[in-house]
Amino acid sequence: MLVRIGLDDAAFTTRVISDTRAAEAEGFTGSPTFMADGRDLFAEPGRAPGIACRVYRTPGGLAGLPGLDQLRRALLGASASND
Repeated sequence: MLVRIGLDDAAFTTRVISDTRAAEAEGFTGSPTFMADGRDLFAEPGRAPGIACRVYRTPGGLAGLPGLDQLRRALLGASASND
């Protein structure tokens, strides 16, 4: 997907947040979380950090992942704000 949206030189990592202390330190608000340059791409104001499953608002309703188009737009927006 990164190549298709022009972010072919972007790198990504997967991290495991396994306890509440780490979640609070990282501002982690549930799994899965998608971040770019330390910023949660789908942050919800007021949501407390913690170990939990995350639910995303998608055009088809609530889901365990954002839609691909939502993720693409969020990544492109994060990339544009870094230019």
